Amino acid sequence: MNSIAEIFRTHGPEYLRKHGEKLPPQHRKAIEAIIRCRTPHSGTTVYRCENCGEDHVLHLGCGNRHCPICQHRKGRQWLERQLERQMPGAHFMVTFTVPQQLRPFMRSNQRLSYAALFAASSEAIKKLVKDARFVGGDLPGFFGVLHTWGRQLQYHPHIHYVVTGGAIATDSGEWKASRNAFYLPVEALSPIVRAKFRDRISKAGRLGEIPPSVWKADWNVNCQAVGDAEGSLKYLAPYVFRVAISNSRIVSFENGRVVFSYRKKGSSRPRTREVDALEFIRLFLQHVLPWGFMKVRYYGFLSPGCRMPLEEVRARIQMAHGFTLAVPKAEPEPRPVLNCRQCGQELEHYRLILPQKPQPEAKARTG
Repeated sequence: MNSIAEIFRTHGPEYLRKHGEKLPPQHRKAIEAIIRCRTPHSGTTVYRCENCGEDHVLHLGCGNRHCPICQHRKGRQWLERQLERQMPGAHFMVTFTVPQQLRPFMRSNQRLSYAALFAASSEAIKKLVKDARFVGGDLPGFFGVLHTWGRQLQYHPHIHYVVTGGAIATDSGEWKASRNAFYLPVEALSPIVRAKFRDRISKAGRLGEIPPSVWKADWNVNCQAVGDAEGSLKYLAPYVFRVAISNSRIVSFENGRVVFSYRKKGSSRPRTREVDALEFIRLFLQHVLPWGFMKVRYYGFLSPGCRMPLEEVRARIQMAHGFTLAVPKAEPEPRPVLNCRQCGQELEHYRLILPQKPQPEAKARTG
């Protein structure tokens, strides 16, 4: 089976030997986690069939947030939580993408740059949403998801925001709804996010490292209506806890070459790209995030720190529309059932074997 884990197990040690001294620790950790994922080195769960006594052994996942096979369940759980918290009415997806000239700086200064992009883009939304020509409220509700990849695994940082179509005017408590097909003008958002990002980098004393052309170029901002929240949430859910590429896109892996599939924007025709295995690992690792960096962030009345409960926000939206708006309910994920391969009966958990921590090498005695 062609898989990302197979590529890492075959060529990961070589990559570590070649780049080990200058490799960021989070990259090394991701390599080692993917190599040991679903092997005895990650621990083992033993299930037993009470009917025939057959034992079934399942090796555990590594749990690393960049592992392509360990994040599906987390994504499903996140989707269920967000569907329970969604607001009724129109929603929009607002996407901020940085210019090509800025990407080398961001690649080398990820923590600073990603934090600055989150701050600048969220503040741009908050600034314009107050304008009565567009919304006229000062408490919007939205969340953003950072993506760093393009369709061919190239470095392409951008943030997707899912925004409730309106905002609370906190002075009156009134819900100010946006138009159904229009939220904020992208031609106004672009210079605001650019200026606010520039201010953040300037305060960090790093402005001289960025080409001046970055501040003259138009920053790409896209805003589109997505209907209710459910559609946009289900679109984003696979990406929230998924890495840049999944196993399903690996077409072949042989003789040190990897072929993976992709689709060009606006085209349904599948295409392929072929790269050396070490280059594939490099492309993959450039999307590993800094230690502890949160790639999903919540703002306004969706923020955990907001004093206005979500039920109150939902009630104010419904009052503004004059009737109760339906909110689709999340369907809970069914509990997985494991059956015995011998007799077909349901298995019971028997025991857990924890992974063994690697032992430090003994130092040679001298003297």
